Amino acid sequence: MKRSDFFYDLPEELIAQTPVEPRDSSRLLVMDRDTGEIEHRIFRDVTEYFEPGDCLILNDTKVLPARLYAQREDTGATVEFLLLNQKSADTWEVLAGPGKKAKEGHRFLLGNGLMKAEVTEVLDDGNRLVRFEFDGNFFNIIDKIGEMPLPHYIRQRLEDKERYQTVYAKENGSAAAPTAGLHFTPELLERIRAKGVRIGYVTLHVGLGTFRPVKAENIENHHMHSEHYCLPVETAVIINETKANGGRVFAVGTTCIRTLESVAKSEGEIRAAEGWTDIFIYPGFEFRCADCLITNFHLPESTLIMLVSAFCGYENTMNAYKIAVDNRYRFFSFGDAMLITQKRPGITG
Repeated sequence: MKRSDFFYDLPEELIAQTPVEPRDSSRLLVMDRDTGEIEHRIFRDVTEYFEPGDCLILNDTKVLPARLYAQREDTGATVEFLLLNQKSADTWEVLAGPGKKAKEGHRFLLGNGLMKAEVTEVLDDGNRLVRFEFDGNFFNIIDKIGEMPLPHYIRQRLEDKERYQTVYAKENGSAAAPTAGLHFTPELLERIRAKGVRIGYVTLHVGLGTFRPVKAENIENHHMHSEHYCLPVETAVIINETKANGGRVFAVGTTCIRTLESVAKSEGEIRAAEGWTDIFIYPGFEFRCADCLITNFHLPESTLIMLVSAFCGYENTMNAYKIAVDNRYRFFSFGDAMLITQKRPGITG
């Protein structure tokens, strides 16, 4: 398929600049995975689509305040570092800009001296390896001096950093939020549990590669950057028991579904696993784990809208997006949500 097959017109005013309050009051477009039939609801109504014996799988990654501003020790020039992947206790792969001011051997001060840094290597793709020098806990320090790395299309300042975290965020490591999870509140999760639904967690640290533009016109020529994931034993047990008992697996977000399907593909089954994935899911992909998907509305021609198209069909997806635009849904990270659901196996009518 071509990249341009996944283009749609989106008025700029539909790009959400701020999150809604409370979290679960966003709108919810519900689509039947098989028929394409659509309903319009509020996110808190999502409980009505679960049945006892289903399970809900969430990505518990925590977004780092990964945008850091550093000053060159020799010139005072300001350089922006965006933390991407932790390589060791004190070394990270970072995106640096402007790059000409962050060459190998250059040294920096951050947070008025709370931290120092040195560029130790310039990688082939232009990213840098940076070694940080600090006293105490690295994550506590960047929580004081760093900013949330909001996507480029969000131009308003975020007053509360926690609104770019899910309420169940736990594992430090993401450069961006798994935004489908931003709609959940602790109370909503309890209501879902009360319906007899088990909740499990995976971790996939979201890298910027997820949002990297698809430049190849033939989408099969696009290559995804790797992201680190972990699927623990407890979650594997929940999923396998759910499947064995005829229940459905609800995946929250494209990061969650990429984790589940990476494990299913590489291991041949769902079991505890940890590693790196560069899985690229587009139409024609065979899903082995997820039955239902909760997701946001994604950028035109992105790998994320391609994943959704693989999950519920290209025509269904593009029709749903057209309806969402026509009905003035809010799009992207702080926008509204979409539930793609299907009946349990063996249930008809």
